[in-house]
Amino acid sequence: MEWRSLQPPYIPKSSSSRNKIVLLYVLSAALAVGICFLALLASSVKVPPEHVLQIVWSHAAGRGPWEAVSKSVDLMIWDIRLPRVVLAFLIGSALALSGAAFQGLLRNPLADPYTIGVSSGSALGAVAAMFFGIAVFGAFTLPVFGMLGGLTALAAVFALTRLTGRGVTTETVILAGIIVSSFLGSFISLILALSGDDLKQIMFWLMGSVGMRGWSYVQLLLPFFAAGSLIVLLNRRELNALAMGEQSAHHLGVDVRRRRALIVVGASLLTGGAVSVSGTIGFVGLVVPHFVRLIIGPNHRHLLPLSMLWGGAFLVLADLVARTMLSPQELPIGVVTSLAGAPVFALLLMRERLARRWPA
Repeated sequence: MEWRSLQPPYIPKSSSSRNKIVLLYVLSAALAVGICFLALLASSVKVPPEHVLQIVWSHAAGRGPWEAVSKSVDLMIWDIRLPRVVLAFLIGSALALSGAAFQGLLRNPLADPYTIGVSSGSALGAVAAMFFGIAVFGAFTLPVFGMLGGLTALAAVFALTRLTGRGVTTETVILAGIIVSSFLGSFISLILALSGDDLKQIMFWLMGSVGMRGWSYVQLLLPFFAAGSLIVLLNRRELNALAMGEQSAHHLGVDVRRRRALIVVGASLLTGGAVSVSGTIGFVGLVVPHFVRLIIGPNHRHLLPLSMLWGGAFLVLADLVARTMLSPQELPIGVVTSLAGAPVFALLLMRERLARRWPA
């Protein structure tokens, strides 16, 4: 897959193009809200839509439980369903945004936290903290260890690419990511082999889940999500420049080393925070930015926020399928995203190859 198709467009946009972009934002936001509301409604216990809205509004306004419904219904909506939907949306947004950032930074359409080893590093850091009972940062121990593990894995990937002597190319980054992921995966397997009674819990966590997390997990993720998102979004123009190459970005006045470090830290904050509260969830950071890029183009000014909206909506929908497909049994959400993401990405790859072979 050639990267030149992903270069940011610098042709001035007409008013009709701006109107289309605004319409796309509105439709994307409406789709995300609609999927989230559908996820609040879907359950074995049927609750009227107006009751769901009233329960959420009562708590959001600080009035406490809505007296017109039973305490069990209020508890189910506010303390079980809503935090699950919010957490899934934040995790999906974080993974999609970090994937878009890594793709722009590395000029690699196949780069995402999962394929270049960052997710494996974050998972190993979190699993190690769980296995050894480390709690030096209190409730923030898992996200911190997840972020540190992701940064370490990414540093190892860059070190391997330099050792090849071929520079940071698409092939070397992907191969280095596969090597690092496999190496870190062996340590995760070792921990699983030694975990004993905790094996089932760690295995289910590794496959990804947002079930029974509660508002405490949302609060745990929010600082990492907010900081990582802010760092990446504030560097959207620099990502456009870096997508043309480091030398071109330098000629445009970009402090390449500083901006690259900031983007890596921001994306690792997003990945580490997401992995630490949900486990490893693949293909969100790969497929969603790629799909959004086909619709809106490669300009990170719009690619990043739209990837957040679509990534959040996609993971909420995946979680909805995971808990309703074989109800009352619940599937790991990582299984659903892989089953949906792999064929979709394969179709996208074939579509681009056919487009290059038989151009219109």
